[in-house]
Amino acid sequence: MKAIQFGAGNIGRGFIGAVLSAAGYELVFADVAEELLSQLNSRGRYTVHVSDHNSCDIEVNNVRAVNSGGPEIAGEIAGADIVTTAVGLRILRFVAPAIADGISARKAAGNEAPLNVIACENGLKASSQLKELVFSRLDSETAAWAASHVGFPDAAVDRIVPPVRCEVPLDVAVEEYFEWDVEKASFAGPVPEIPGMTPVDNLLAYVERKLFTLNTGHATAAYIGKLKGIETIGECVADPSVCAIVRGAMQQSGEALVRKFGFDHDAHFAYIEKILRRFSNPYLRDECDRVGREPLRKLAPNDRIILPLLTAKGFGLPYDKLLLAAGGALHFDNPQDPQSVEMLASIKENGVEATVVKYTGIAADDALVTEIAGAYKAVESL
Repeated sequence: MKAIQFGAGNIGRGFIGAVLSAAGYELVFADVAEELLSQLNSRGRYTVHVSDHNSCDIEVNNVRAVNSGGPEIAGEIAGADIVTTAVGLRILRFVAPAIADGISARKAAGNEAPLNVIACENGLKASSQLKELVFSRLDSETAAWAASHVGFPDAAVDRIVPPVRCEVPLDVAVEEYFEWDVEKASFAGPVPEIPGMTPVDNLLAYVERKLFTLNTGHATAAYIGKLKGIETIGECVADPSVCAIVRGAMQQSGEALVRKFGFDHDAHFAYIEKILRRFSNPYLRDECDRVGREPLRKLAPNDRIILPLLTAKGFGLPYDKLLLAAGGALHFDNPQDPQSVEMLASIKENGVEATVVKYTGIAADDALVTEIAGAYKAVESL
C-alpha cells in the first residue's frame, strides 16, 4: 500500500504521515522544499516525539519524498492507494494540478482501484474544495472516470503540533491526543481500515465541534494573551483573567453547538475542560504569534471566531466573550505576518467598523459590526 502526503511540514510528518505509516503504508511526501525533500530521501525515517504526560517516541520508517511540482508526482499518484494533504487551505489550489495530473495518469495506466483524496486542513469541507479545484482541470472524459473511481471525503483533524526544534531536524514533537474523523459516505470503494482514522456519518458536527472548541479557544488565548504581553498558550491559560475569557468563549460556542447538533451538554462541557488541559501541556511551547497568525483567515465568516459568534447570536445565546475574541484578533500585531500587516493598515486607513465589514462578511448595517468595534476598544483595557 502506498500513501502520498502533500505537505512534509510538522502536521504532515507528526500527525497524518505518522498515522498512515503506522497503518502499514509506504509513505511518500510531496513538497517543494528541496532541503526537506533531500533530508527525507537521505534518511528515509524520522521520529515523532510524543511530549505529554504520557511520553514516548514513535519511529516512522519506509519514507521517501518527491517534488510536488515535478513530473514524477503524477506517476506516484497513479499507483497510490490514498492521497492526503496538510498544506493549509490557501495552498490547496497549488497542489490541485498535481493531483489532477495524477488522476489522468492513473486512468491512462488502467488503474481501476479506488483512490481517496483527503484534505486534512483546518476548515470546512476542505476535501470538497480540493475536489472542485481538481475537477476544474480534468477533461470531461477523465472527470467522468474520476467521479466513479476517486473519492474526496471531507475530514476533521485535531492535534497540536507546535514548531519545536529537535536535535534531528526531521523529528517532530506532538501532543499525545489526536482525532482524525472522515466522512464515511464519500469514500470511493471500501473504507480503508486505518487505526487512528475514524469514519463518521455526520462529519459537520465533528468539524464544527473542533472548530468551535479547540480552534476558538486557541485563537482567543493567542489574541487576548498577546495583548497582555504573554508569549505562549500555556502561559495564557495559566493567567486567571485570560483563562476566564478563553473558557467563556468556548462555553458560549459550546452552548451554540449543543443547540445546533444536540450534543450532550455535560459531555461537551467536559470536552471543553479537556481542551483547556491540552492547552496547558507543559512539554510543548506553543507561541501566541504562531497560533494567532493569519488573523484575516480566522476572522472569515466560516471560521473559528465569527461563525460561532453568529451561531450563538442566532440562537439568542450570550456571545460577549466571543466578541472579545474578535476584538482581540483585530489587534493582532505581527510584522512578519502579511495578514496582520494588511489588517492593521486597513484599520488605520478605514477604521475598525469598515475593516470588520470587509473581512468578516457581516453586513454594514448589522448591529454586530458596532458590537465588535466596541469589543476592539474593550480589550485594550483588559
